[in-house]
Amino acid sequence: MQSNYKRTKLACYAAIITQAVQNNLPPLLFVLFQEQFGISYEMLGRLILANFVTQICVDLVSIKLADRIGYRACMIAGQLCTAVGLLGLTTLPFLLPPYVGLTISIILAAIGGGMTEVLVSPVVDALPGDEKAAAMSMLHSFYCWGHVALVLLSTLFFAAFGTANWRVLTLLWMIVPIANAVYFSFVPLYPIVPEEAQQMPMKRMLTSRVFWLLMVMMVCAGASEQAMSQWASTFAENGLHITKTMGDLLGPCAFAVTMGTARALYGKFADKLPLKTAMIASSILCIVCYIVASQSGNALAALLGCALCGFSVGIFWPGTFSLAALALPGAGTAMYALMALAGDLGCSAGPTTVGLFSGALGGLQSGLTVGMIFPIAMLLLCVFLKTEKKKG
Repeated sequence: MQSNYKRTKLACYAAIITQAVQNNLPPLLFVLFQEQFGISYEMLGRLILANFVTQICVDLVSIKLADRIGYRACMIAGQLCTAVGLLGLTTLPFLLPPYVGLTISIILAAIGGGMTEVLVSPVVDALPGDEKAAAMSMLHSFYCWGHVALVLLSTLFFAAFGTANWRVLTLLWMIVPIANAVYFSFVPLYPIVPEEAQQMPMKRMLTSRVFWLLMVMMVCAGASEQAMSQWASTFAENGLHITKTMGDLLGPCAFAVTMGTARALYGKFADKLPLKTAMIASSILCIVCYIVASQSGNALAALLGCALCGFSVGIFWPGTFSLAALALPGAGTAMYALMALAGDLGCSAGPTTVGLFSGALGGLQSGLTVGMIFPIAMLLLCVFLKTEKKKG
């Protein structure tokens, strides 16, 4: 029986790796899109927006869709949508006006990524076992490992075969979601709401104070992570005056490695460290990292602060999911979908805030100083949640 649980976990790990590919492969190809199709930075920005908006819409739709047609069908559909979107990147820009083809492909892949984001966490949380927080943290560590593998393997591919073969690379990455769609057809799935737990009505969940507190925490989790992650490459390139390839390796790749390490470590040692305590400690470390990155005045120290920030934010996202599952038993798909939506809003709000204030105040360091509001808010919310529970 235990081997069946492991098969389901492996399918979920592969699904979240697929999401990492869906989110991060197109940005790796943006420079090539500019060169081959004459696409401007503004148009690339709209591709990012299309990805974000699509996933937000899918977050909302998934609330009803999964309960109606089932989690297995939705997970398989999500993997196949991602595969079709990646296939579209290699074909549609050459069959349609290039920008139209790219936009359609990004949207198709984002539909798959959004479905995976909403559904994979409750599937893992439903598996038998008591170490729910550890399992959730380990699951989300695979998003980081998928991101790292994407950057490293794609960099090696381009070094060996040249950037002109980017369509071949995209087709190779398409194998992951196709293979996992087949694999997901055969793994056992378990009830999302346990039989002993009563289904929580949507109205009751939406009137719960703890639900809205956790929603704000998800916004802060996404914002704290992406406000730093999105600027990691800029730190490396501008501060150390290195190439784009090395900037990606020392910036976003290092951030993803440390974030994945934090999630894997908590997944292994969760029984020895209470989740709320770990999140408070992580919030404090995150604030320190923001201070070092924005105020040190030294390029190497700033890059180190940026990399360690990945470690500090590692358990924010999966940890908040786990706290919600404990605080709101029986909430089911609706809770996971709405919290994923809140996390996506944070992922957009964080880097946007840093970018706006960097322009207004005259530098990236100033923008990051303002961005420190997100980990500070995370710390205050974690402390409040812990003391509130003690009072209760």
